[in-house]
Amino acid sequence: MLEEVERWLEHRSWSAADRPLSRLLAAKQAAGPSGTVSVVLPALDEEATIGPIVETVRRELMSPEVPLVDELVVIDSGSADRTAAVAAAAGARVVHRDTVLPRLPALPGKGEVLWRSLLVTRGEIVCFVDADLRDFSARFVSGIVGPLLTDPGLHLVKAMYDRPLGDTGDRGGRVTELVARPLLNLHWPRLAGFVQPLGGEYAARRSLLEQLPFPVGYGIELGMLVDALDLAGLDALAQVDVGVRRHRHQDGQALGRMAATIYRTAQARLARGHLVRPVLTQFDRGAEGGFTPSVHEVAAEERPPMITVPEYREVRAREAAGRGRVA
Repeated sequence: MLEEVERWLEHRSWSAADRPLSRLLAAKQAAGPSGTVSVVLPALDEEATIGPIVETVRRELMSPEVPLVDELVVIDSGSADRTAAVAAAAGARVVHRDTVLPRLPALPGKGEVLWRSLLVTRGEIVCFVDADLRDFSARFVSGIVGPLLTDPGLHLVKAMYDRPLGDTGDRGGRVTELVARPLLNLHWPRLAGFVQPLGGEYAARRSLLEQLPFPVGYGIELGMLVDALDLAGLDALAQVDVGVRRHRHQDGQALGRMAATIYRTAQARLARGHLVRPVLTQFDRGAEGGFTPSVHEVAAEERPPMITVPEYREVRAREAAGRGRVA
């Protein structure tokens, strides 16, 4: 491990318990408008888990006694179940992906949803949390928002955690260990200290997010980490231990598609070029024996930095003008 990474691990890796809520609330009050916090839940068919997550955030981080979070937004990317209704009933503001920036037809993928969320949130700190978490704790929000409130030199904070694979005692994060970690160690060794580089729980300053391109698919987490390193430097990045993360695990073929997309994202950043043939072939055993191939496109599209989008600049200008009138 690089000496720089060893130092980073010592000075930029914490536990959620290191910053009690009382300290965060004092820092938020002192920060003023720059301490506003938006929590975004990207959701697709998550009616079983979205409700408890929303309820926990509202009860523990949005009460008059603990006003840490200013807004909680669920971005529904086309759920066929009751995700939107359950989230709204629990107290979230629900926005459908396709209603955001409608002049651009939506592309499938998590990164697309996160990119569009910047247009419908107002917090200067944006916290992303996956909507399939079970046994959710408010630490997943307060833990990663905390360093951004208490240290103005930080720009991106990722959660780290134990990730059990069901009840087997095995560890999850198979794509992390087989694809992302080797890629980062080989090509971006300064990022080797991140325990969960592909984790879906992270918080960042809007001023950073609006300058980053967003891979539209599963490559969003790796792409954002690499681009944030280039733009802000290693000391502007950090990680916080929030305990245990339990969620729905995907099957092997879905993991294969995820791995291919992540590799594609890494390759684009290594060469800023294109794969000759960005597709992945997988196999299922057919009903009559033998194997049947299925071909999947490997997502290559990326959305540009949000600060380049006219609608976003207009929204931010109106907000700035409004703050000026209030002042």
